[in-house]
Amino acid sequence: MKKFDIIVIGDSTMDMILMIDDAQVQCDLKKEHCQICLNYADKIPISQTVQSLGGNAANIAVGCRKLGLKTAIVTELGDDLNGALIKQEFVKTGIDTNFVKLNPKNETRYSVVLSYLGERTILSYHAKRKYSLPILPSTKWLYYTSVGDDFRVLQKQILAYLKKHPDCRFACNPGSYHLKKDLAGFKPILSMVDLLFVNKEEAEKLVGAGLSLRAKRSNPVAELLSSLLKMGIKTVVITDGENGSYAANSAERYRLPAFDVKIISKTGAGDAYASGFLSAIANKKSLVEAMQWGTANSSGVIRQIGAQTGLLNKNKIEKMISKFVKVKVKAL
Repeated sequence: MKKFDIIVIGDSTMDMILMIDDAQVQCDLKKEHCQICLNYADKIPISQTVQSLGGNAANIAVGCRKLGLKTAIVTELGDDLNGALIKQEFVKTGIDTNFVKLNPKNETRYSVVLSYLGERTILSYHAKRKYSLPILPSTKWLYYTSVGDDFRVLQKQILAYLKKHPDCRFACNPGSYHLKKDLAGFKPILSMVDLLFVNKEEAEKLVGAGLSLRAKRSNPVAELLSSLLKMGIKTVVITDGENGSYAANSAERYRLPAFDVKIISKTGAGDAYASGFLSAIANKKSLVEAMQWGTANSSGVIRQIGAQTGLLNKNKIEKMISKFVKVKVKAL
C-alpha cells in the first residue's frame, strides 16, 4: 500500500499581496503584451494587504490535502520566522512535513504580489538553494513544480526515482526558472510526464518554434496540445484565463469555458485548477470531470484574496459544478 497519494516537490513562499487602486495598464495593439504602470517616485495607495502561504508547491499541496489526498511536500525553507510560519501552516493543514528542510544559511523565499483589476504581477525573491531529493517512500503521484536556478541535480534525482518506481505517476508544472533560464535542461523530463499543467503562454514557450505561423492564426491551442503530446506527455492541460481550459490525451480532446464568477484576484488560480484536476483523477474521475473539478476549484480561489483562501473541499466542488451545470465541455 502506498504511503502517500501525492508528494509535491518545489519551493514554498510567504506572499505579501497588495491590492492596488491607482495604476494604469498599457498594451500593444493586439493586447498580447501589457504593462502595469505606476507613477515614478510617487506614493501609490493600497486598498488592502494580505500575508499568506504561497508558492506553487505549497498551493498544490494544500489544495490536494483539502480534497482528501494523503499529501507530503519536499521543500526547503530558511530557518527564520517565515519558514516557521510556513511549516506551521503545513502541519495545521495535515500535510506531512518529514521532507521539509530548514536551511539556517538562507532566507525563506518570499513574493510581493501586486494585484490590480483582478490580475497579478509577482515580484519574487529566490534565495540560493542546492536542491537535493531526500529518500522518498512510495507514492501514487509525484508532482514537480517551480524551483530556483539550481534545479538540474534535483531533476536527475527525480528521473532516477521515477525509473525506480515505474508505477508512480508523474505530474509537472514548470516554473519560471525552468522556462526562462534553462529550457533545454528542463525539457528531457517531459517524456516521463503523465500529466502536464501549463497556461497558454507557458505552452508556447515549451513548443517554441515548433508552432507554425498557420497554426497560430487558425487554432493555436489545438496545435499546442498536439505538439506537447508528441513530446511523450500522456495528458496535457492548458489553462487560458477567462477563455477557459483545454485538456487532451491520445484519445480525447476537450475545452471547458470558465465559470462566470466575480474575479477579485487571480493569484493561485492555476495551482487551484491543477490540484482540483489531479485530485479528481486520483479519485478515478474522467477527463471531463477532472476539468470541472479544476475549474470549480479555480473559481473558488479567484473570488478571494490569496492563493489558498478560496480552495474548495469535495462538497463545495460539487456544489460549484452544480451551480454552473449549463457550462458544457466541448470536444475539440
